[in-house]
Amino acid sequence: MNFKEKYRLLCEQERSIPLFSQPWWLDSVCGEKNWDVCLVEKSDQILATMPYYIIPKKGFRMISMPPITQSLGPWISDSEAKYAKKLGRENSLIEDLFDQLPPHDNIKINWHHKLSNWLSLYWRGYQQTTRYTYIINNLQNQNYLDNFSSSYRNKINKARKLVCVKENLDIGQFYQINTKTFTRQSISTPYSFEFLKKHDAILTAHNARKIFYAEDPEGNIHSALYLTWDNYTAYVHLVGEDPDFRKSGAGILLIAEAIKYTKEILKLDSFDFEGSMLKNVELVRRGCGGIQTPYFAISKTNSRLIKCYQFVKTLLK
Repeated sequence: MNFKEKYRLLCEQERSIPLFSQPWWLDSVCGEKNWDVCLVEKSDQILATMPYYIIPKKGFRMISMPPITQSLGPWISDSEAKYAKKLGRENSLIEDLFDQLPPHDNIKINWHHKLSNWLSLYWRGYQQTTRYTYIINNLQNQNYLDNFSSSYRNKINKARKLVCVKENLDIGQFYQINTKTFTRQSISTPYSFEFLKKHDAILTAHNARKIFYAEDPEGNIHSALYLTWDNYTAYVHLVGEDPDFRKSGAGILLIAEAIKYTKEILKLDSFDFEGSMLKNVELVRRGCGGIQTPYFAISKTNSRLIKCYQFVKTLLK
């Protein structure tokens, strides 16, 4: 049995492996043949894993984040050891995982926010950039609307008078409104409809998605939100908004409905906005009660040619 087969079996048994590291997710966003996994085993027990996505790009071999995937990086099994020994164990396991990576010219991956010890990689010349997502934790023990700012609660009340929240929008219709969000910002949609359609089919087959949308009495769709989840957390995976109806407050209303669904139907305790470093998006995540949560982007360039390019690019800035 190869590492990939072992990893698929592990993910069927281990509940703590996040959504974005699930084999079926990686099959969807990478293609089944375009990802692999590093494993550390001891006495037939898997202690640590790290799936990775490697692609050729302009003659270079790059390990990078797959499309529409928030985080990847190492997963390390729980340990009851005392802090000093536990930290040393993490250092050793992470080194072992990175030693298994195939030859590559550049690597840049976002780690899950729960893993914060990258020190052994610092010693090896890797770099780290702190990024932020926004998360609501302990959802079962709070009234989530209390965390919304007063102005956003007003937007929700206003939106309820203008639109009706519905579920399970056709994926074609969702893609149409999703692309409007990118068009408004003069950005090309980073994935095709065929890609999203196949991705949606896989998520549906694994009972890991719900699409919410806000529609007015005339049949206009103001906003849509694509929610995904694993055993512990629900994620705002994708959103879309019609620029002609941005002032209706429907987008904020859908966030509130998605949080309610996470708490009351999914019975999960964590809601991850898949936060953004963009100023205007951060404002919304914060206003909806999300707590700023750091995660690490780990990178290293091995190619001298890429290093030269990066140096020149820095100078030009």
